[in-house]
Amino acid sequence: MLIKKIKAFIKWTALLMVVFCLSFLIAGGANFYLSDNEMFAKVQDTTRSLGTKISDKMDNAKGEPAQPHAAAATGADTAADADTTADASATDGTAAPADGQPSNLDRISRMLFLKKAVASRIRQPDYVKLTDIPEAMQQAVIAVEDRKFYSHWGFDMEGIFRAALVNMQYGEVREGASTITQQLVKNLFLSQEQTMGRKAEEFILAMDMELNYSKEEILELYLNSIYFGSGYYGIGQAAEGYFGKEPAMLALPEAAMLAGIPNAPSLYSPYVDFMLAKKRQFIVLDAMVAAGFLRESIAEDAKIKPIYLAH
Repeated sequence: MLIKKIKAFIKWTALLMVVFCLSFLIAGGANFYLSDNEMFAKVQDTTRSLGTKISDKMDNAKGEPAQPHAAAATGADTAADADTTADASATDGTAAPADGQPSNLDRISRMLFLKKAVASRIRQPDYVKLTDIPEAMQQAVIAVEDRKFYSHWGFDMEGIFRAALVNMQYGEVREGASTITQQLVKNLFLSQEQTMGRKAEEFILAMDMELNYSKEEILELYLNSIYFGSGYYGIGQAAEGYFGKEPAMLALPEAAMLAGIPNAPSLYSPYVDFMLAKKRQFIVLDAMVAAGFLRESIAEDAKIKPIYLAH
């Protein structure tokens, strides 16, 4: 099993160079580069962090109390922005620099012990197993977010090419190419900054996620960590908050409405703008038809079914 994982990782790493070049085009190019001063500052920060850790180890070995340093920020989740994600500061007990960003050692530790890092970020009291999430909800999310979810390796090469062409055409970032796996690791661990380092970490973590989890487990984690607007994180909170139901009781029209929210939670929450949420629901249902999950007649019937909100 370990040998199989190593071989797969080597194969994916070979494709990573191509992905980096394309991600440069997607994210706007110039933002990826660091000036000499910025690079020097990062080297200084890393050196200082390593020096601090070594100093602490030496103090502990001598029986002297280690000097306190900046602890990892726990950071509360916010719900104000359409692209809101979970706070990027460390919460697994590792130390972080004063700027709140994880050190290089922390990043390596996160990759090596991914399951532990993931477990520290998941909201256990509200966690819902995939078997308790309706198939219609799963299909709606896949149809509108990542239609090739079950066939890609964590990133969609065709989607990256398409987004690169669109962004080159407009001279700015108009379209992204993030898969559900990439969105999951970004929501759990990363910031929204468009730098080469951040994109590289996203791709590596996405591949690591695919090596350590099945597709069903990744989808389950995604549905339990994504922000659904109006202060609701995860499918459990969203189903209860919007419709007063357990996720297993969601009907197709409700599932389609929920699946449309994460794209822009501050816009598509039905508590913010019900008509805009309804239009987004139509888009999701049409996507499900295009993906082969629904017959058109069933989708059209779902569009006219009434939606009853909990509040």
